[in-house]
Amino acid sequence: MLKRTLIGLLRSHETTGDKAKDPLLKTRYYKLPKEQVWEEVTAVLKKTPGYKLLHEVQNVGEILAERKTVTGRTQDVTLTLFGINPVKTAVDIYSASRGSMGDLGSNYRTIIDIYKQLDRKLATYKIEG
Repeated sequence: MLKRTLIGLLRSHETTGDKAKDPLLKTRYYKLPKEQVWEEVTAVLKKTPGYKLLHEVQNVGEILAERKTVTGRTQDVTLTLFGINPVKTAVDIYSASRGSMGDLGSNYRTIIDIYKQLDRKLATYKIEG
C-alpha cells in the first residue's frame, strides 16, 4: 500500500485491464448476461455511501459515478461493462481525481473497493479471464 501512496504523489488516476501488472487491477469476468451484471453494479453503487450515480448508458455499457474522498476531493469513476458472449461479461473501471495534485493512491483504493463488493455479491459467477 505504501508503493501505491508513493505512486499517487504524482499520478491522479488509475485504470484496470487484462494487461494490468497488479493482479488486483485485472479485468473481472462474470458468468452472467451483461444486463444482470449491469443491475448488480448499479445496485452496489447506489447503496454504497459516498458514491453518486451521474450517468448510465446501457447500450454502450458505461456507468459514470462520482465519489467524494475523505480529503474532500472529487473522483470521477467510470465502469465499463463488456458483453463477451451471451453469458459472460467483463467489468473494467477507470477512476480519476479532479485537480492537479496526485491522489495518494485513493483511486487505486476506490477501484479495489468496488471490485471487492462486486466479487462478494457475484462470487458464484466470478470466472478467471
